[in-house]
Amino acid sequence: MRKLAVNSLGMAAIALGTIALAALAVRDAHSATLIVPPDPSTMGTQDLVNRACSKCHGENGVSISPLFPILAGQLPGYIEAELKLFRLRGRSDPRARAFMWGIARGLTDEQIKGVAQYFSSQPPVKGSGTSNPALADKGKAMYENGAPDRDIEACTVCHGHSGEGVNTQPRLAGQHRDYVSTEMFQYRGGLRENKVMQHVTEKMTDDEIAAVVDYVSTL
Repeated sequence: MRKLAVNSLGMAAIALGTIALAALAVRDAHSATLIVPPDPSTMGTQDLVNRACSKCHGENGVSISPLFPILAGQLPGYIEAELKLFRLRGRSDPRARAFMWGIARGLTDEQIKGVAQYFSSQPPVKGSGTSNPALADKGKAMYENGAPDRDIEACTVCHGHSGEGVNTQPRLAGQHRDYVSTEMFQYRGGLRENKVMQHVTEKMTDDEIAAVVDYVSTL
């Protein structure tokens, strides 16, 4: 039931986001003045954060809703890489299309770098812990060792021993549990493109994904 509720909320949010992006201009009800939404390409870093990014990710990069990732303390290289993918429409998962394609399409490299540096400099969030230590232990084993017999690489290779991320591979520590779960299932289902993650997740069971997600929530 919880997964159904989260998925329903996600679909509703995507629908609203799509409508918002489609509304390129509206007319004021009391005048004939054409009101055009602000153009992100004209904004400095702080304006972008305040008027665009913070709506979903929070002013300090700590989003309230698990629909949107926590960016506080995220590696700048990863944020830059993802924003450039959004700009090129190189990510086609539902939330990317609904929320990020329109925002990122006019951003310059300089703006992308500024936003990445801003969020990466914010204090990172600590993990929320687990209510199921046995499940977290199973996830820890998979995270640290993978499953060589099934050609599943250890998560530490790309995400670090403490979930801190490596180069352009994302920090997982402190991330929303439901967000990590959603992304892993989207990789497995081919909704989000990444050859390494698709290769790994397609070989994992639902229980293994749940265990890794639970362990990551403790980092």
